[in-house]
Amino acid sequence: MRVTKGAQVIAGIALLALGLAACGGQGATGTAAGDPPVRMRIAEPQKPFYPGDTIETEGAEVLGAVFAPLVSYNDDKQVVNNVADSIKTSDSRVWKIVLKSGYTWHNGEPLIAENYVDAWNYAANRDNAQGANSFFSRIEGWEDLNPPEGKPVTVKAMRGLKALDEHTLQVTLSKPFSQFKTMLGYVAFYPLPKAAFDDKGKVTETYAKQPIGQGYFKMDRPYNKGVDQTIDLTRYDSFPGTKPKFDKLQFKIYADSETAFNDLRSGGLDIHDALPPAAIASAKAELGERYIDQADAGIGYIGFPLQFNSTYSNIKVREAISMAIDRKTITETVFAGTRSPADDFINPLLDGYRPGICAACTYDPARAKIQYEENNGPKLIELGYNTDGAHKEWIEAIANNLRANLDVEVKVKTFEKFAVLLDGLVKKDYGGMFRMGWFIDYPSVENYLTPVFSTNAIKTGSNYAGWSNKEFDDLLTQGDGATSLKDGLRYYQQADDILVRELPYIPIFYYRTNAAYSQRIRGLKINLINLVEWNKIEKVG
Repeated sequence: MRVTKGAQVIAGIALLALGLAACGGQGATGTAAGDPPVRMRIAEPQKPFYPGDTIETEGAEVLGAVFAPLVSYNDDKQVVNNVADSIKTSDSRVWKIVLKSGYTWHNGEPLIAENYVDAWNYAANRDNAQGANSFFSRIEGWEDLNPPEGKPVTVKAMRGLKALDEHTLQVTLSKPFSQFKTMLGYVAFYPLPKAAFDDKGKVTETYAKQPIGQGYFKMDRPYNKGVDQTIDLTRYDSFPGTKPKFDKLQFKIYADSETAFNDLRSGGLDIHDALPPAAIASAKAELGERYIDQADAGIGYIGFPLQFNSTYSNIKVREAISMAIDRKTITETVFAGTRSPADDFINPLLDGYRPGICAACTYDPARAKIQYEENNGPKLIELGYNTDGAHKEWIEAIANNLRANLDVEVKVKTFEKFAVLLDGLVKKDYGGMFRMGWFIDYPSVENYLTPVFSTNAIKTGSNYAGWSNKEFDDLLTQGDGATSLKDGLRYYQQADDILVRELPYIPIFYYRTNAAYSQRIRGLKINLINLVEWNKIEKVG
């Protein structure tokens, strides 16, 4: 999930009662000697770089430069073979994946089909506690690696996963799933080299700090989370595809988005993919063609910790909170028109979106107050957000809406890093409402549903609400087993109807990508899954 930063607040809007607060933070330091690298801003990754445990966007951005996926996606949201030479099935259940020749790991070893078998079995094994575990739940034998609570794991591999030869992988699903190929561009499906594992079959911490990949760039040194402010990479010249046109890449870690933008303006940074509030309103005039404003498939939410906090268990209370939020004013004012009000759990960029399907997403403060009082809504609401993204303004706007329209006290709680907020939800240390964003891992309506709201995703995915609904899960299963994408969409929309009815999260806005780049580069392209296409960039001069 990618968390895009905020936008300029226009002064003088009494409804929102907002001011531009000075944003502090620590910028990154250090550049390579000689010709400077291409430098991109990221926030601190949540975890070390285990591909099967990287389910947030900062880590995924780094791994996207180090690994090459089986498939990628074109501008029409169609799947394109990448490392895979072919992916074929006759029944949407048994899939044969043939790898292209010529790919090697950064240590020189050839990429083989067994590398995918090893990686996917490791990520799917409950004992390894990998965050992307549930993405493998459709493969036959996943249930053996994830037995009921209290029972041990007694097998080491999924029976539906086999390397037929060095270049051929066969995947047998427990049921037909017509969109399986679409999933294979996601970070969870990256392979792992033999060097990643110790003699007990565990991926080592040493590897996770400096992963060996088979993509564009290799990491120069281990990354020590919480200490290092840069992640330095060098182009892998044995990469068989179209290579980047520059030698060095550096991810610079910032705790504050505005500091990063000021660094870009002064020449200390080359790519900022999520501009801060003080930038968006004026970035086009200031940067000209170096400012990017493009449609994005992401959704911004407010979530409820339903699994372990009964404060928000009443659906009518959640509806009232949703109706008390003035999405139109927030998107037009806080975000200077670079967001649009959300009215569905599916983004308009994908087939399946239905405008206006979420009635409770319509601003109705009078009805909201009555319904909230009739259902004994809490007098104190806590609303948490992370300050390493530019979320202050829109979260404060929502807090002011709730104060004014529901006559409640709202306590805004800040988390220094998004990773800390996520950890607090996972560990049940934080029980208030929380901001959340979801950017698609692959271009399918299903990706807005299964990884975020399915029961399996509570422990092995991104279901931070802890919400569970059997009817919803059953509809996902029916959609997964449909013989065509069109037939599957009908079931996914019915599952979406349940989300709209129960509101485990509240959709607030649809994102746009607001990015900028320095005068040192050209050709920046940010793709559908919000990763930079490094082989399109050229250094100037």
